[in-house]
Amino acid sequence: MSRFFHGSDSSSESSEEEELYSGDEEAEKSEEESEEESDEEEDEDEEDESESDEAGAKGGASRFMKDVSDEESTDEEDKATVVKSAKDKRFEELEGTVRLIENAEKINDWAVISSEYDKLNRQVPKLIVDAKVPKLYVKTIADLETIMLETIEKQKVTPKKMNAINTRGLNAIRQKIRRNNKDYEKDITAYREDKESFMREEVIEEVAPAPKKPRRTVLDLGETVAGADEDGFTMVGAGGKALQYTPESILKHLRTIVESRGRKNTDRLEQIRVMERLLDVAATDYQKIRVLLTLVSTRFDLTSGTGSQMSQEQWKLAEQELSTLLVTLENNPDMIVVEGAEEWEDDEKQPQAKPGEKLKIPGSIVSFAERLDDELTRSLQHIDPHTAEYIERLTDEGALYTNIVRSLLYAERLKRDLQLDSSQDGVNRVVMRRLEHVYFKPSQVVTILEDNTWKAIPENLNSEITPRGQGADITNLVQTLCTYLFKHSEGILRARAMLCQVYFLALHDQYYRARDMMLMSHLQDTIGNFDVNTQILYNRTLVQVGLCAFRAGLVYEAQHSLQEICGSGRQKELLAQGMQIQRYSQVTPEQERLERQRQLPFHMHINLELLECVYLTCSMLLEIPLLAQTGSSPDIKKRVISKTYRRMLEYHERQIFTGPPENTRDHVMQASKALAAGEWRKAADFINAIKIWDLMAQAAKIKAMLAEQIQEEGLRTYLFTYAPFYDTLAVSTLASMFDLTERRVAAVVSKMISHEELAAALDQVNSAIIFRKGVELSRLQSLALTLSDKASGLIESNERTLEQRTQGTANAFERQGAQRGGRGGQRGGRQQGRGGAQGGARRGQGFTGGALGGAIKA
Repeated sequence: MSRFFHGSDSSSESSEEEELYSGDEEAEKSEEESEEESDEEEDEDEEDESESDEAGAKGGASRFMKDVSDEESTDEEDKATVVKSAKDKRFEELEGTVRLIENAEKINDWAVISSEYDKLNRQVPKLIVDAKVPKLYVKTIADLETIMLETIEKQKVTPKKMNAINTRGLNAIRQKIRRNNKDYEKDITAYREDKESFMREEVIEEVAPAPKKPRRTVLDLGETVAGADEDGFTMVGAGGKALQYTPESILKHLRTIVESRGRKNTDRLEQIRVMERLLDVAATDYQKIRVLLTLVSTRFDLTSGTGSQMSQEQWKLAEQELSTLLVTLENNPDMIVVEGAEEWEDDEKQPQAKPGEKLKIPGSIVSFAERLDDELTRSLQHIDPHTAEYIERLTDEGALYTNIVRSLLYAERLKRDLQLDSSQDGVNRVVMRRLEHVYFKPSQVVTILEDNTWKAIPENLNSEITPRGQGADITNLVQTLCTYLFKHSEGILRARAMLCQVYFLALHDQYYRARDMMLMSHLQDTIGNFDVNTQILYNRTLVQVGLCAFRAGLVYEAQHSLQEICGSGRQKELLAQGMQIQRYSQVTPEQERLERQRQLPFHMHINLELLECVYLTCSMLLEIPLLAQTGSSPDIKKRVISKTYRRMLEYHERQIFTGPPENTRDHVMQASKALAAGEWRKAADFINAIKIWDLMAQAAKIKAMLAEQIQEEGLRTYLFTYAPFYDTLAVSTLASMFDLTERRVAAVVSKMISHEELAAALDQVNSAIIFRKGVELSRLQSLALTLSDKASGLIESNERTLEQRTQGTANAFERQGAQRGGRGGQRGGRQQGRGGAQGGARRGQGFTGGALGGAIKA
């Protein structure tokens, strides 16, 4: 049959068999036989080709070094049976899994990588001997982590749609590597430091001696091509020539990279790798400076989008490179990096400075420091503040602050050498950045930050604005920075410096200085003309001044400062600590994105719960006596101090059943009710039971201050309510009721009499209070008020009917509305006066529902 003759042509044989066999079954058999023959012949052809390729590969110098025993040894090895140990078999399985992972990496198949990665982790425990992990495994997980990070960076820079399975695989690998690689950090670090020596040890330790096919000796043809990487690959340019990174070609490569910036489909990660190699081969400081300037700029280009943030790894590399750039510039005073300098056009040679002049290189150190600061802030905005990752990321602020201070030293040097306006602007900007890292922190934290910064700066460097050692007195440091900006800047920078100093003084309990600076700045009149970030800083400063006044026991000043922010109900938005999306708000996605970019990192937040607690407590201490005063005195004009507090109090009064307080608002409302009823001890217990006070410094002192304030306001509330029912009242009686000294009671009563809040006189001889009775309305006056109210109501109803019939024009509406408003206001005033007079006569029997409830209902 034809299948036994391998030399014949399969096509001719198959045609002959088709002619011989006429049946369908026989034809099918012949077709199967022809297919088998063609497969066998193809295998033989492949073997012949491989042999011919090997023979061709032995050409040249290596063919004269052929080992004669090769053919004989191959025959013997094919016949010999190789016995492998269990360890070798497991290691081969490990190698097969690694090979599958590497193949999947080439085609970016993360689903396969994820499954094989799990299989790899199951195989490793069987190969661990004497607590030593196979180094092939270490190499695989280290390289996989690098490729994973590069893939994520590419997705951020040039996002390409990945299918759902691939995306899930990539996310799964990201989480698994983060958890798994923590156990092998030491080995991974050793591998990345020196890959060749690490894997060479692997060959010696792990690979057991096994019979192998002897390698054919190959002649070493000389040195490797310059520019080859660790794997033996060589970068090839557009013309097919190998790219050689030499000191002479650095400027050419840099120009190529700079010209490609901003173009689509530019692989910035590859450009970064190229510049890292250029930095390694740079021979002069000028070349290092040029490479570092371009390298840092390219790293920032990785996050050119407004919605993305820089990865921590890239940020740290940029911070280290900026630090290296500053060190290089400090060691070379003849070279300066300034904005607006002319670029060097000749890539063949390095520029030389003229005698007595500086070599100017285009760039901006201050811009790099600002961008580094912005990227750290943006990163902190996107991290969950309640995780350890946020704390770890926040530790980078120390290195950033050191670079800001060194940038300030360099900007001072430029200003001293060049005497240009642009140099002064750079100094102002970096001083402002330094101040923004200091103003909101306690003195202890800033002292540690300053000490660590100056330790990292060489001893021969010092600042003219803030000399070395000034960080010991943080108040003096902040004063120096702000004073410098007051003198040398204008506009927004000067306003922000003023607000930062006021914030710092208020944070450190210097209320009167902070208040005076705030009033003298007149920023409250012009703050609407500034940008949004400055307005946010103004709101934060105003709140901090209010908290400082509260800690000092100045209740009225604290409530007045906090009223504008806390009374609006939009504390989160005004302080840039969150977003409150209303139900029917028309906010575009662009506006929402800008709003999220303005949010402050969590460590800069002011506690909103503490802020609300302080505001409601101050409002209670002012509103409860006012309600009692207006309820018992009909002649006093009704006024409201805090509408927010009044609404909460009215809602609480409408509730039929009120349980024990659960949150801050409930505690304050229950305390308000107790204070209005004259139970000042109960009110003090409710206020002191709020746990948020423990977050403030000197919590015991604040609670004692609040108890004293509640005693005094309870005394005032009692006098306002029960004054109509007393002719005389002993001071000693009030002192025993409110647990105050007679002197303190006399002082409070005297103040009320002098402010015309209480119609009484203080008899110091008998130590008593003598009350004066007000004039009561006669029967005729009461009837006249009733007639006036009914007439006003009749006129208003007639006007309303006329409007419905005629449907007057806009002018008629405005005129009638003005008339109706005036008459209604008069009528409302008369109703309030009459209700107050009548209510004053009825009240006094039940104080709990009297002054408080009647004033709210009126």
